[in-house]
Amino acid sequence: MVQSGTTLTREDTENEAVSGRVKWFDPVKGFGFVISDSGGPDILLHANVLRNFGQSSVADGARIEITVQRTDRGVQATQVLKVEPPEAPESAPLADFEQLAPEVMAQATLEPARVKWFDKAKGFGFANVFGKPEDVFIHIEVLRRSGLADLQPGEALAIRVVEGKRGRMAMEVNAWESALSR
Repeated sequence: MVQSGTTLTREDTENEAVSGRVKWFDPVKGFGFVISDSGGPDILLHANVLRNFGQSSVADGARIEITVQRTDRGVQATQVLKVEPPEAPESAPLADFEQLAPEVMAQATLEPARVKWFDKAKGFGFANVFGKPEDVFIHIEVLRRSGLADLQPGEALAIRVVEGKRGRMAMEVNAWESALSR
C-alpha cells in the first residue's frame, strides 16, 4: 500500500533480478544487507522477505539471488530466489566427519526435522527428526557451511544426518521450503 503523498515512478514499482553476496544479516534486528555483484548501494534484506523464502537467517558471505525494488528510501529486496552457502575455506573438514567414509556421507538422505534449540553463542544445538527418538546434534560450522547463520526453536528443517562417534549429527542443514524444491 502506497502512503498518501508518496509518488512512485514506473522504475520504482518494477522488480529486477540481482545476484550478490550477503554483507551481514542479523535475525534479532530483523534485517541485513546484500552487496550486488554489479555494484551500487547496499540492498536492504528484511527478515520477512527471507522468511517467505523459508529461512529465518542467512550466513554472512552467502551468495544470494534476489529481486529488488528501488524506492525513495533505497534499494530493497522483494523476493529471495536462491541462496548458496559461503565458500568454504581451504581447511580440513570438521573433526567429527574425518573418520567417516565418503560413501557413508554420500548416502545420507534428507530427513524432515524441527529445531529443538540452538544457541549461536555456544555454537551448537539440537533438532528432532520426525519419527525418531534421538536428538540430532547441529554444529554452527555445519550451519554456516549450509548457508544459514542461526536457527529458531520449532523451525522446520531438512537435514542430512550421519552417525558420528558421539551420536547422530547433521552434516547438512536446509530450510524446509528450500529442500522441497530440490
